[in-house]
Amino acid sequence: MRFQLSPEQRQFAATLHELLGGADTAAAARAWAAGEHDRGLKLWRALADVGVFALLVDEDHGGLGAGPVDLVVACEALGYHAVPGPLVESAAVAPALLTGHRLTSLAEGDLVATVVAPPEVPLALDADVAGMVLDLTGASLTAGAEPVRSIDPPRRLFRVPAAAVRSDGAAFDRGVLAVAAQLLGAGQWLLDTSVAYAKQRKQYGRAIGEYQAIKHLLADVVTRLELARPLLYGAAVAGETFARDVSAAKVMAGDAALLAARTALQVHGAIGYTAEHDLGLRLTKVRALAGAWGTGSFHRARVLR
Repeated sequence: MRFQLSPEQRQFAATLHELLGGADTAAAARAWAAGEHDRGLKLWRALADVGVFALLVDEDHGGLGAGPVDLVVACEALGYHAVPGPLVESAAVAPALLTGHRLTSLAEGDLVATVVAPPEVPLALDADVAGMVLDLTGASLTAGAEPVRSIDPPRRLFRVPAAAVRSDGAAFDRGVLAVAAQLLGAGQWLLDTSVAYAKQRKQYGRAIGEYQAIKHLLADVVTRLELARPLLYGAAVAGETFARDVSAAKVMAGDAALLAARTALQVHGAIGYTAEHDLGLRLTKVRALAGAWGTGSFHRARVLR
């Protein structure tokens, strides 16, 4: 058995990184946070064109009929580039809830969907942009949405009236898996950016990356990310019905990304606090995603059970 991505999956990842690397996703995220969605929706269309929202849709409805591993590949790239919007909800969760022409519209990128699943997902992400707000039964929630302040401004949250729906089942686990992949991608960006900064930032005539203290900090992040990665892909291979594996991956990816965020801020120093630096987009993103689709405590308890 080969525990590696296929050539097609590696090419898909490369295509996404090339697309998003030249798309100025930071500007799109800042505009999205301000309620200006044109840039983000243009990016959404580009992602639809390369098949991101068709991954888990069956071929009869215009999808690719791919699997969880392909979803993880996509969401890791989306997390790396901090793409705004209800990506997890539309690409990972909604395909398990919709049928018919709505599923086709979702695959083509024409339908933006978001999901609420109390108690673990009590707020709907970007409900003002979404064409549908769903619960985990697949029911469409049509009542008005009330905005709620978010720790991560590009993650625009809304409270919608919804019946209590247990956070469980395949659709929920797809969301957990996708968020874990986003966390791993964001953590990798934080590591890459910190390494690059440590090589060019100088103090006392030497690059700060030459000092053992900085090397040790960054080495710890590498270790945590590399320990989280096989759990994430192992959960994808096992299938989303294995709640234990998905929850373990979410815990490990969240812890690794949070460590990467703290380390990045230490390495960058005061510049990391500035609103103009893209580091800030990842710091708030990681903090928000760590609690999205179930907190660490929820998923640790799930693993224990």
